[in-house]
Amino acid sequence: MEENYEKQYHDVEGNHWWFKSRRNFLLDLLSNAPKNSKILDIGCSSGMFINDLMKAGFQKENLFGIDISENAIANCKKNGIQNSYVMDAQNITLEEKFDILIASDSLEHLEDDAKALQNWKSLLKPNGKMYIFVPAFMSLWSHHDEVNMHYRRYTNEELQQKLKAQNLTLEKTGYWNCFLFPPVYLFRKINNLIGKNKSEEGDIKEVSPIVNSLLVSLVSFENKLLKYVRLPAGVSTFCIAKKKTV
Repeated sequence: MEENYEKQYHDVEGNHWWFKSRRNFLLDLLSNAPKNSKILDIGCSSGMFINDLMKAGFQKENLFGIDISENAIANCKKNGIQNSYVMDAQNITLEEKFDILIASDSLEHLEDDAKALQNWKSLLKPNGKMYIFVPAFMSLWSHHDEVNMHYRRYTNEELQQKLKAQNLTLEKTGYWNCFLFPPVYLFRKINNLIGKNKSEEGDIKEVSPIVNSLLVSLVSFENKLLKYVRLPAGVSTFCIAKKKTV
């Protein structure tokens, strides 16, 4: 991630509708997990989700984060997250074994995603679970992906196949941020066509409090809907996968 954009990213990630809505969805997915679960947040950035987990009652000493960015981990330390480390997500060398791994928009940054998933699987306890979110559809590829140093975007089927190749059992899969898929698709196609935004720093920007609140409400409604239906498309796709017992 480019330096200026990384600073902007850290400035807005606490309250920006995109990050807040996804953290809320993950918290809901983890609502029945034991509060003593040992959890690793891969690509933890400034540790916002780890702090949300603590507020939800998960034990601080069992919460860990890694990120490739020294600035991100420095922010984690400032936020009171001591179990946070600068580390390459393709080769995480922690000695602990985890009940839960969270990887929100991390896998697409890694050149060898199969190697990364193999490494992540080795960090899971038997019956441990991965919760993986990635950007969806190469048709949405834009300057935003280039600034964020993505290698790829995924369909849900592609992500499923990557996890099945590691002999993981899929528990839940789907797309996320479906309602905003049409305007995002149109926006990126037009910008790609006319070459706009090439000098800008990606799509994550501060928006007005009113717009931010409206978007949080919209995606929160979708989050609730995802408990009952599987949506056909989205800006992101996700899988929950379980490590089999030997």
